[in-house]
Amino acid sequence: MARDDDKRFEPRLGRPRARSGGYRRKPVSFLQRMTREVTRAGGDPRRIGLAKGTSRTGRFNARGRGARIVATFPRQSGWSRPEGGMRFRARRVIVKARVVKLHGGKSQAAYAHLRYLQRDGVTLDGEGCRLYSANLDRADGAAFLGRGQDDRHQFRLIVAPEDGTELGDLRDFTRQLMEQMERDLDTQLDWVAVDHHNTGHPHSHVVIRGMTDDGKILNIAGDYIAHGIRHRASEIATLELGPQSEWEVRQKLGREVEQDRFTRLDRAILQEVNDQGLVDLRIGAEQSYLGRANRALLISRLKRLERMGLAREEAPARWSLSGRLEKTLRELGERGDIIKTMHRAMTGQGLARDSQGYVIHRGVDRQPPTVGRVAGKGLASDELTGRLHLVIDGADGRVHYAEASEAAGDEIAVGSIVQIGRAEAPARPADRNIAELAHDNGGLYEPAMHLLAARDSMRLPDGNYEGYVQAHVRRLEALRRAGIVERLDDGNWCIPQDFEDRARDYDTGRSKQLGVQVLSLIDLDAQVTANAATWLDRELVADAPVPLRGSGFGREASDALARRRQWLIAQGLAGETDAGFVTRRDMLATLARREVEETGKKLAQQQGLNFRMAESGDRISGTYRQSVQLVSGKYALVERSKEFTLVPWRPVIEKTLGRQVSGFVRGSGISWELGRKRGPGIGM
Repeated sequence: MARDDDKRFEPRLGRPRARSGGYRRKPVSFLQRMTREVTRAGGDPRRIGLAKGTSRTGRFNARGRGARIVATFPRQSGWSRPEGGMRFRARRVIVKARVVKLHGGKSQAAYAHLRYLQRDGVTLDGEGCRLYSANLDRADGAAFLGRGQDDRHQFRLIVAPEDGTELGDLRDFTRQLMEQMERDLDTQLDWVAVDHHNTGHPHSHVVIRGMTDDGKILNIAGDYIAHGIRHRASEIATLELGPQSEWEVRQKLGREVEQDRFTRLDRAILQEVNDQGLVDLRIGAEQSYLGRANRALLISRLKRLERMGLAREEAPARWSLSGRLEKTLRELGERGDIIKTMHRAMTGQGLARDSQGYVIHRGVDRQPPTVGRVAGKGLASDELTGRLHLVIDGADGRVHYAEASEAAGDEIAVGSIVQIGRAEAPARPADRNIAELAHDNGGLYEPAMHLLAARDSMRLPDGNYEGYVQAHVRRLEALRRAGIVERLDDGNWCIPQDFEDRARDYDTGRSKQLGVQVLSLIDLDAQVTANAATWLDRELVADAPVPLRGSGFGREASDALARRRQWLIAQGLAGETDAGFVTRRDMLATLARREVEETGKKLAQQQGLNFRMAESGDRISGTYRQSVQLVSGKYALVERSKEFTLVPWRPVIEKTLGRQVSGFVRGSGISWELGRKRGPGIGM
């Protein structure tokens, strides 16, 4: 055969590529191969190379109470090979734990978390549940948090026995668990708990103070939190109900075959991946004990994964897996839980919506903000954090799910009208400093003057005053490009009067965080006849009102708008002309003034003070005592001598609670002057 140099084989160096999309076989390292072989032999690869009593998982897990006792616990899982005969296994208990920092003082997040744990509809009879403790069937949550107001942290647990329905009342089970934990940790624990039955698996929420009985900080070893609590709970459940037989285990595993979430079968399948990146379940092939004993279940699960596009049968009884198998299944499980929450909230309100119209908000998207009515509210995710979830019946005919911080969601009630969109950015201390200096200098910010003021009135830890001022200048450069401020030829800056508001709006427009804004704290029916400026009124005068679909909340809002028009006409605030419905220019201001006057008179009787209505152009000065939430908006109560007034509230004033404030009333708003004569602050 003639030699053809033009078709000579030339190797191409580079990263190996998969021959088909989505099923790349990753190279297996020696450590992975060794770990797999140890697992197949029934051992625990996490114990390899560790001395007795040392930590086996994570960082710093050997430090803290419970480390020694957890080192004596067997690490044999339910999949391990028995000594012989039929397998009998301990009862499974799922335990989730979280260590929450309290930051000292009365943590509003801690109060909100405990309050939501006691909400209605989570007990067997659907009524509000009661906290209990080691000795009390009705514990005082406020007293518990009061005892721990100086604690550095607290521990939050969710304990969910797999056979919780058979245990019945979880109170005795939880108390036994806490008694055992006290013996393991060698200290008495101050705790409260509540039982929930609103899901398919009854579970208990336990909140433990981060303090020992002798007043020291309670540090629990990470291994005990990760494994010890679950082990003790499993012992108690097994002692109560007896061990599981082989038949019970197979029945429970069989129910996992069709589940759209990451299951024990999926974890077992991943352990069966061989050096070629395949799951080989052929009879006679080298398999672990798990693969041989549960071969039929694993094959059924793989066929289910194949229908989901997460596995592919390359040859009889040999499958390749998608690299996104675990991540996809976990996301599907989370989505399924959220959809169940949405369905439960809508059903509880007697509302029916197509499940295809469910929308889960994970962040800010390109869609316009969503407006709707709150149909459900509760703790988000696993209920260990302070974040709240909201189920919203949208004006677009769809049902929306969004999460909010405890601060934003605490004032929201079911029936409130809210908007989902970009989270409002917080005010920056640097913008505050610039506004104060510009106010005292006729609207001009001079970096040189700022440098002198900083050196005279404040102390920086590093003494870099030039860098401190330059940080303000860099902020102004960014705002100049947005058209908010103007730089002069001499290096100074021209600052507008509404600089802080425009700077915060600029940051909000760039934010990628999802936020929930309250549009109305009262429902549609209450707004129809409310003698206040309502969301319905603002929609009637808006240049671009919210589009309303002819079903669900959209239809109800349209009906409420029609009734509100008739009420406004009867009040002389609007009328019907040839051009259609027309409102008075001062309609919103008039309605807001009516509500403020009525509220002011009520507060005057309660507090024994005189109420003075603020007029446009008035200068307001006094002590900021409290905020008052009205239908028309939020107002600040400013007290002076024996009288008080109500003026529009802004977030910047909350830091001055109990202190002297002043400002000018301008129309329906107010321009606050907070600390204008003080030196610039150190915050950025």
